[in-house]
Amino acid sequence: MSEEPGPSGQSQSQTQSQTQSQPGSSSSSAPTSSSQGSSSGSGTLSSVDTVPVQELQSIPEDEEEVQPQVWGRVIPLVHGLSVLNCTENQYIFGRDKACDYTFNNSIVRQSTHFRTYSKKHFKIFRDENLVYVKDLSGNGTWVDDEKIGNGKQSLLSNNSVIALAEQKHQVFMFIDKMGDDQPNLPLEFSKKYHIARKIGTGVCGEVKLAIEKETCKKVALKTINKHDFPSIGTATRNAEREIEILKKIDHPCLIKTEDFYQTEDSYYIVLEYVEGGELFGRIKAKKQLEEEIAKLYFYQMLRAVEYLHNNGIIHRDLKPENVLLTSHDDICLIKITDFNQSKILEESSLMKTLCGTPTYLAPEVFTHAATVGYTKAVDYWSLGVLLFICLGGYPPFNPECSTMSVREQIINGHYRFIPSQWKKVSNEAKDLIKKLLVVDPEKRLSVEEALAHSWLNDDEMRNTANQLMHRETSKVQKKTTKLESVGIFILDKMLKKNLKVVIFFYYRAQVYEFIYLLLKWID
Repeated sequence: MSEEPGPSGQSQSQTQSQTQSQPGSSSSSAPTSSSQGSSSGSGTLSSVDTVPVQELQSIPEDEEEVQPQVWGRVIPLVHGLSVLNCTENQYIFGRDKACDYTFNNSIVRQSTHFRTYSKKHFKIFRDENLVYVKDLSGNGTWVDDEKIGNGKQSLLSNNSVIALAEQKHQVFMFIDKMGDDQPNLPLEFSKKYHIARKIGTGVCGEVKLAIEKETCKKVALKTINKHDFPSIGTATRNAEREIEILKKIDHPCLIKTEDFYQTEDSYYIVLEYVEGGELFGRIKAKKQLEEEIAKLYFYQMLRAVEYLHNNGIIHRDLKPENVLLTSHDDICLIKITDFNQSKILEESSLMKTLCGTPTYLAPEVFTHAATVGYTKAVDYWSLGVLLFICLGGYPPFNPECSTMSVREQIINGHYRFIPSQWKKVSNEAKDLIKKLLVVDPEKRLSVEEALAHSWLNDDEMRNTANQLMHRETSKVQKKTTKLESVGIFILDKMLKKNLKVVIFFYYRAQVYEFIYLLLKWID
């Protein structure tokens, strides 16, 4: 941490001389100048009289109001706070109403974190082109998970996240507006969301973190550039297919779409954002997953794929990169994403295009794609590869593990369990993998059969998974119940304090009902 730089010196403004014109009459002598010329008898300037330019006052013009330059934007990550566009050199944040940015409002006061905020918690200031945050509190301020320390300061960069009172309580994100990294987004999107940082890149485009202005909710913005494809038609078909699928699905283990925008050059798909990252990253960090955790994740994957297949959708690109985790905790909900390669089945149940990531492709995609075609059994195979990687920590079909190419290994179903990697894994888990990685799709275990496998006959795991999958639904129900309770409370107050008003509306309703019945009887 560095010491706070002193305030920048300000240049003194220079005084400008102004020439004031004196009022006069036509009988007074005409203005004179050092230039040669004669005066007319009328006392007015003749065509040859001249006046030095420096003596003339310029014609006044309406000065345009100079708009202050926004050098940074502080975006709230919690409900109840507002966006701050930084134009001054310094802002103090805290509970005190005298602060430049106060947390003291009715919504924030209801938060359990309110009392952990200091009266003056931190300040953001800039010195030349650098922006700093200084901790003024005793409870602590964090920038990108690093604690600053009371009286100390830290440099703020674009997309820095500020946490208050505790490391995980992220309250603000700082956006550097002096940089030129804001993309040309659709106007309607910009009205509703703040764009933040890049969080991923795929075959069809990049994914960025965005924040909904009204709710402070994080979302993921997937951009599909039409010009990245051999033809605009290809981009359109892929994007429209993905959008169609995203609109159709509704399952807790499948990523949800929030919004959709389109320009001449690109598609913009707004998806729900999850905090835990990709399954690939989790496996890479841990080398391999514990069997109980892998079982919990795999059960959810099976339920999600079962739902897709029941709705006539084949994913065709199941892999660890396309499985997202909703939390950094081991026990968490998973979300399958990226439906760009997916297919909605028509009357024919066969597909004949080569789609997906080679390492996870089923044998029939290589051997029968152009002739006989293939079915939803390709997803069963990919699930087997996924489970293998979760438990073993390495892909079953790998050029480093065989003299055969990956394609040959897959076609022949050639893989092996390396003893050192699989010594702690149960035989039941390995049996399920073997029954999914069967070359003949007709003999391959289906999703329904996999769910009935003895390895997944685990009541405790299923209860945990079901609780995770229904947590979102229970939150909605809980919110509705709370609103109903508030309504009853308000009605009770009305009955006690405004009984006359209630009686008036009651009798007016009775009159309306009487008129309605009378008109109905006349008809």
